[in-house]
Amino acid sequence: MTRAAVLPAIGSPLELADIDLPAPGPGRVRVRLAAAGVCHSDLSLANGTLRQPAPAVLGHEGAGTVVETGEGVTGVAAGDEVVLNWAPSCGECHYCGIGEPWLCAAAGAAAAEPYATRDGAGLYPGLGTAAFAEETVVPAHAVLPLPAGVPLTDAALLGCAVLTGWGAVHHAAAVRAGESVAVFGAGGVGLAVLQAARIAGAGPLVAVDVSPAKEELARAAGATDFVLAEPGAERDTAKRIRTLTAGVGADVAIECVGRADTIRTAWSCTRRGGRTTVVGIGGQDDRVTFSALELFYFGRTLSGCVYGNSDPARDLPAIAAHVRGGALDLGGLVTEHIGLDGIPAAFDAMLAGHGARTLVVF
Repeated sequence: MTRAAVLPAIGSPLELADIDLPAPGPGRVRVRLAAAGVCHSDLSLANGTLRQPAPAVLGHEGAGTVVETGEGVTGVAAGDEVVLNWAPSCGECHYCGIGEPWLCAAAGAAAAEPYATRDGAGLYPGLGTAAFAEETVVPAHAVLPLPAGVPLTDAALLGCAVLTGWGAVHHAAAVRAGESVAVFGAGGVGLAVLQAARIAGAGPLVAVDVSPAKEELARAAGATDFVLAEPGAERDTAKRIRTLTAGVGADVAIECVGRADTIRTAWSCTRRGGRTTVVGIGGQDDRVTFSALELFYFGRTLSGCVYGNSDPARDLPAIAAHVRGGALDLGGLVTEHIGLDGIPAAFDAMLAGHGARTLVVF
């Protein structure tokens, strides 16, 4: 038995409950969680914006210690500290074969099969990891050995926010030293983007958010300027960003919110020939529109970004080196520590735009 926050049905409140975890079968491992981040994607799974079978245990950004391994597991052993990988690549599909493991066709396979039970009924693992529980069972390729020198509790953030933010800067947007960057949304991912852009030597770094309380967090992460976005005043927001970037617009705009209006504003504040990268996950009915003429005239590049276009096995050691060196502050992304029972309130805070990353500590 292990304690978990269970989603009984899509759109229903979470319930704390004891669930039954099986012993890890062949190729699987059991992990005792140290911490799990509360990500906006978890909220999107809970409310149906993203597809999720239910009942389920959500949570995909986590770190912990391996307590048991199944037959055939060789990469980790009991006692190893690991980071959960919610999008493990299979190494065999078309996308893995062309060097794009973040698009792996089989990455979500584990999420479609029950992994545990509650009162005899099957439970699905949110994004294949089910980190909102004291312990979880996952495929062996869904855990990454934690590099030395990274605190285990803070390491939970590496599983989503930091890998996504780091990859958005270094891979998807390919930010270069000296380039100006506008970052929309100063939540956990946005703050990770700011830190990664600072490490890349970019500047100025303009943070954009609807909450004035985010300014202090954004500046601590590396923002040189902060723009308070007023709902309905997208044109003014874009104009202010152009003013802060030599009057021409940002070389790179990175949108971490997932809304049509912020995507459109990010595009509008990008200079001619610049790059707009969309990290936020929006709804399928939230439409972004462009005129055919502006696509030609501005010559901008608009691109999506999945998991930071990262290869976690490659990127995690590089990120850890910056953590050990003090350049990347994982604790600076966290605004609250809670227990499992605090997740519903953390969802409400996200909806209201409050705080950055909330960390469930076991």
